[in-house]
Amino acid sequence: MKAVIYARYSCDNQREESIEGQLRECKAFAERKGFKLVGTYIDRAMSAKTDNRPEFQRMIKESSNELFDVVIVWKLDRFARNRYDSAHYKATLSKNGVKVISATEVISEGAEGIILESVLEGYAEYYSAELSEKVIRGMTDNALKCQYNGGSLTIGYTIDENKHYQLDTLVAPFIKEAFEMYSSGKMVKDIVKYLNDNGVRSGKGKPITKTSATSMLSNVKYKGQYKYRDIIIDGGVPRIVSDALFNKVQERLKKNKYSRSRFKAKIEYFLSTKLICGYCGEFMIGESGTSRQKIKYNYYKCTSVKRHKGCHKKTVRKADIEEIVLNDVMDKMFKEDLINDIADSVMRLQEKENTTIPLMQKQLAEIHQSINNLVKAMEMGIVSRETKQRFEELEAQRTELKQI
Repeated sequence: MKAVIYARYSCDNQREESIEGQLRECKAFAERKGFKLVGTYIDRAMSAKTDNRPEFQRMIKESSNELFDVVIVWKLDRFARNRYDSAHYKATLSKNGVKVISATEVISEGAEGIILESVLEGYAEYYSAELSEKVIRGMTDNALKCQYNGGSLTIGYTIDENKHYQLDTLVAPFIKEAFEMYSSGKMVKDIVKYLNDNGVRSGKGKPITKTSATSMLSNVKYKGQYKYRDIIIDGGVPRIVSDALFNKVQERLKKNKYSRSRFKAKIEYFLSTKLICGYCGEFMIGESGTSRQKIKYNYYKCTSVKRHKGCHKKTVRKADIEEIVLNDVMDKMFKEDLINDIADSVMRLQEKENTTIPLMQKQLAEIHQSINNLVKAMEMGIVSRETKQRFEELEAQRTELKQI
């Protein structure tokens, strides 16, 4: 009979050795039973409480191709810790002529075997639920002490020996500047470029993306608030930005949720959500319409009118209002006092201390240390595909930093 092995471990706290141990015992079991191994499916850091596991789903899909007859698992809880998922996917495999076998749990073929298998699956689900309760209880205790609860570290902070948040003095100034940039009208893409150009990286050491930047701008930790589930503690984390700046950024984030109308046509509505209705105080957004004569019109419309909330503000022609605003801006922009203020601001920025170089020096030192650790591991014979890939990634990061 042809067999495959399915192996899995639950979280990042478990190690690759967990997979190696499962594979070793499953291979020994296959050899004893005379099965011919034709492949392996491995999910790393994936919980069996969910069926959203890439390799698991690939195995289920490929079972219909008659490539194997048996799926060997170290224990049944590697396959699923949810009775519904277990029954559902075992039925799917059975329909395709495939059976699931545990390498370490002796389960007979008869009626008593069905009962034993159900008991083992029920215990696995109970264990998973109990573990979840214990984890939540432990994380709640940590939260009440304002301690780090694991996961990706928030950009701009480090964790001390007591698991408390401390400011990363090299990165925090860039975070504050990012908030100020957004509050002053800069776009998220500008902030992403600014942070990446200055060597700021995510909690996982990857470049900043629009998603991570937007998430950063709404993270309450930056105003000194610790939050976990329903626990909220003001002052539980060192503050990076003021309440006023944080709230101003949240207002703009909320406003920009409705700014998509700026780009929904080929022509841009530059004043979308920047115009305020004089009747009700709501934002005005870009709209377009076509007359019976097939003439297309572009205009701005009050969002209250659009949502039929009782405002009677008429639409405003795009060309007319944008010309008025542009002329007014130009009139104000080219005044000598304003030009002098801008020049003074530029000079002050140039005189500010450069915090980019110390940050990059720190990153370079960390990468150098990681490379040394990998070299030592290779010298000891610990070499795998992941080790080589990580080594190449670190070398590429070191080269990139040296070129800046």
